[in-house]
Amino acid sequence: MFQHIPVLADEVISYLAVQPGGKYADGTLGGGGHARLLLEASAPDGQLIGTDRDEIALAAARENLAEYGSRLLSFHANYTELAGFIKTHYADGADGILLDIGVSSPQIDTPSRGFSYMHDAPLDMRMDQTCGQSAKDLINTLPQADLRRIIQEYGEEKWAARIADIICERRALAPIESTFQLVDVIERAIPKGAREKDTHVAKRTFQAFRIATNDELGALEKAIDDLVGALKTSGRLAIITFHSLEDRIVKNKFKYLAASCICPPKLPVCTCDKVSEVRIITRKPVTAGQHELKNNRRAASAKLRVVEKII
Repeated sequence: MFQHIPVLADEVISYLAVQPGGKYADGTLGGGGHARLLLEASAPDGQLIGTDRDEIALAAARENLAEYGSRLLSFHANYTELAGFIKTHYADGADGILLDIGVSSPQIDTPSRGFSYMHDAPLDMRMDQTCGQSAKDLINTLPQADLRRIIQEYGEEKWAARIADIICERRALAPIESTFQLVDVIERAIPKGAREKDTHVAKRTFQAFRIATNDELGALEKAIDDLVGALKTSGRLAIITFHSLEDRIVKNKFKYLAASCICPPKLPVCTCDKVSEVRIITRKPVTAGQHELKNNRRAASAKLRVVEKII
């Protein structure tokens, strides 16, 4: 069953200021954990629009949330499409929108999905298995320079150049098709003495190709503007991230949307005509408390940021 414990559950409901009868949206429905909380907090007649690009996750969410009937509208779609669904079904916009970014525990724990370096499986890594290129496609076709950039930027791996070189050497002999074949390449590239003691040698590279395969950072950058536009005035957007690359995008985007002027500091008169669109609710990211960390290790890297629309 596609289920996982929703992180920062109490904080999400509190910071979204969920009210009975409100109209909400969850762009990363997953197994329906956060969605259930939103539906319960907005009872008896609150509504929720949910999207997920993973068909398996969407089917599980529909089953898990069947008791809420027509209060839930769910769609097989990337969260980059969520704003369109909100504008279609909520004439005045949403009261609150949630994104819980990144790969889910069930996706990692299902060997056949190819997300995990702990199981031998085809190199897929697609969250939506109905479309797009797989990690195998990228690894076996991209030029060395692009491979290096992906591993370096998305995985923050200092051995990116060496890994990219060996990928190219290996695929010249035969395609790299499985997770363990990629792990073997990475192990060849990184000397034992240079490996981090508490981190699997392949962790950073697998993260990098997962992000690239699913265009995770590009999708996040694109979605934030659209989702703020789909909020009603005083509506809130909450985004949970799990690594620094995502969090940096959210932080900087929220800061830009909240700014009333982006002119150079030395310019005597504002000429940019920029206006504040949101108010930042969380000046620092909200993180899990000790009680949650004891019960859910996944929460350790979770960061929640929230803004409120003011125009």
